[in-house]
Amino acid sequence: MNPRIFIGLQHLVPQHALSRAAGWLASTQTPFIKNTFIKWFVKRYQVDMSLAAEENPTAYACFNDFFTRALKPGARPIDSASDSIVCPADGAISQLGKIIDGKIFQAKGQDYTALELLGGDEALAAEFTDGNFATVYLSPRDYHRVHMPYGGKLRTMVSVPGELFSVNTVTAENVPRLFSRNERAVAIFDTDIGPMAVILVGAMIVAGIETVWDGQIAPFASRDIATSNYPYQNIQLAKGDEMGRFKLGSTAIILFAKDKMQWDQKFMATTPTKMGEVMGKRI
Repeated sequence: MNPRIFIGLQHLVPQHALSRAAGWLASTQTPFIKNTFIKWFVKRYQVDMSLAAEENPTAYACFNDFFTRALKPGARPIDSASDSIVCPADGAISQLGKIIDGKIFQAKGQDYTALELLGGDEALAAEFTDGNFATVYLSPRDYHRVHMPYGGKLRTMVSVPGELFSVNTVTAENVPRLFSRNERAVAIFDTDIGPMAVILVGAMIVAGIETVWDGQIAPFASRDIATSNYPYQNIQLAKGDEMGRFKLGSTAIILFAKDKMQWDQKFMATTPTKMGEVMGKRI
């Protein structure tokens, strides 16, 4: 499809209503509906079920359970080096690099600000001035749980309502400020190398975003930005621990502060990622 038509249609369709309808379909336990949908999905996207803890796709109670399926123990070993930062999810690098003049590179000709991404909190955005970012795109066939790239203690979470554009390459190249416009959950962790942000970005047809501490948090009930600090004070997650998941795929963005870490040189736009492999190192 012509990119201009594809983007135009995304502006025209009722993004949230469509995503909520998809959410109903993905949660139904009617055997004929969920089995037909799952079988089609596995074939269409060539999903490798041999890695799943439950290999039989129709054994899942609903499509959502299939989509957020657990992997077999050891399928994604977590790098154990104390100075390593690991990939948070299976997928591919969309972009990564430095935050320059408060801006994060999205795609050719497109960027957005860390201030927008983090929900407009100037003090929070200042913590990541001249820091590093990485954007990981999870395709439909990927494992859709997001894990901690580095160990830390949860400080706060910001729920940012927004639009629900697709987050594929075509959209990233053609929709200005895409990741700071879409609905997202911003988790801020304090680590031994300073603050770390893990942002779960919603997208078209994404029926929900979950975190391990709050369960399903999106779609958001309110259209207002909300910051929550309680009762998160005692939530400490180690490198490689699950921190959230997508009910239908999307994007995870990681931010680190200035001069605290560096990305491995093998990673660049389109580089495939496997959850748990070394993505960078602390300095």
